[in-house]
Amino acid sequence: MASSDDVPGDPLPSATEWIATFAARLGAEPPDEATVATLLDLAGVAAHASARTAAPIACWLAGRAGADPAAALELARSVGASDA
Repeated sequence: MASSDDVPGDPLPSATEWIATFAARLGAEPPDEATVATLLDLAGVAAHASARTAAPIACWLAGRAGADPAAALELARSVGASDA
């Protein structure tokens, strides 16, 4: 999984490396590039539709529900101010 955050010489692990390590410690496979992009889109929709704290929680809820990230993204796009 390549990432645009891979900066040579950076003392911190890249997001790609961190996610791979975290996934391994959870006993899960890391997401592929397409899934990462979809989850970032989901986080963006949630953050721009409400308080920014909704972004990580929306991703957590999608995972907790076992929802396909693309389906969760479409569902998130359908949530409006009148729904809250």
